[in-house]
Amino acid sequence: MRPGNRKVAVAGVALSDCGRVDDTTPYALHAQAARRALADAGLDRALVDGFASAGLGTLAPVEVAEYLGLRPTWVDSTSVGGSTWEVMAAHAADAIAAGHANAVLLVYGSTARADIRAGRRTGDLSFGARGPLQFEVPYGHTLIAKYAMAARRHMIEHGTAIEQLAQVAVQARANAALNPEAMFRDPITVDDVLSGPMIADPFTKLHCCIRSDGGAAVLLVAEEYVRDCRTAPVWILGTGEHLSHATMSEWPDFTVSPAAVSGRLAFERAGVRPAEIDFAEIYDAFTYMTLVTLEDLGFCAKGEGGAFAEKGRLLVSGELPVNTDGGGLSAQHPGMRGLFLLVEAVRQLRGEAGERQVRRPGGELPYLGVASGTGGWFCSSGTVVLGR
Repeated sequence: MRPGNRKVAVAGVALSDCGRVDDTTPYALHAQAARRALADAGLDRALVDGFASAGLGTLAPVEVAEYLGLRPTWVDSTSVGGSTWEVMAAHAADAIAAGHANAVLLVYGSTARADIRAGRRTGDLSFGARGPLQFEVPYGHTLIAKYAMAARRHMIEHGTAIEQLAQVAVQARANAALNPEAMFRDPITVDDVLSGPMIADPFTKLHCCIRSDGGAAVLLVAEEYVRDCRTAPVWILGTGEHLSHATMSEWPDFTVSPAAVSGRLAFERAGVRPAEIDFAEIYDAFTYMTLVTLEDLGFCAKGEGGAFAEKGRLLVSGELPVNTDGGGLSAQHPGMRGLFLLVEAVRQLRGEAGERQVRRPGGELPYLGVASGTGGWFCSSGTVVLGR
């Protein structure tokens, strides 16, 4: 196979123990997820010559690679928040296609919840107060407040109702009820969302992601290794990435996320249209992220995300199943959650999702899915189109 022309497949995916994990370290969660992903693929660790990780260690990902016993010849430590893993998947797919690596392992693990409970860290109000951020942080402009401001702008410009945003949380929880690995599975209603404690206007508690522990791993391989895998391949068809802004004053339009660019690029490179996608895994630290990303990926027109999210469209059984595992709002959110989106997308395309399995009309398994991660406060986006 000539370098540059190799197809790239996801060969293995796995989660570590997730939810409430009080008796381990983030390094151990990395290792657990990595071992499980290799076992899922049925491939030996010796095949792995590429490694991608971020968020842990003084020299990330050097320390994690050492902990896992890997000596990669291709490495990526790109760190752009929640979209890190979709961006890394794009870089890894390009490297494999070009012949710079044969098998790239993406791994993440975090004990964010356990660390707070044990007093090892506090909650993050902001990402820091140096550089450009120094002009916002002194005025109490927290991470959550930035998302809340963007949501309020969408409500003002497009008439989006708070009840429509609440529907995103309600349907995510309904999907989580079908997922035995989800942290919260009890049903909630729109009234439950609206009556919760205010976090940052207009977001009450249930508009915001949960805090959990957990890890995930994804193994990408060149097409010639697919025949040796235990599982059927899921192909990387197209990817896109985009950086938008760091400070809110440099964000041209609070109602447009960077997924508007990364999504367009991913669909163009995959040669498919949004209307052909069977399901979407979307980063959902807050309900507004789901709504605006649906618009920006082209599943509905700008300003129509609220109406689109109503009437059960996002349910596993809906018109466009979204966050089929329950997402960051209900399943798990141990920090930079983007890798979990890829794991769930692959499981859906393989038909391994159990009660939450998406089906096409007639009962056929889904053929195309999209995973779109968002980082910072809509600062970055990575989108990956996958197919079987």
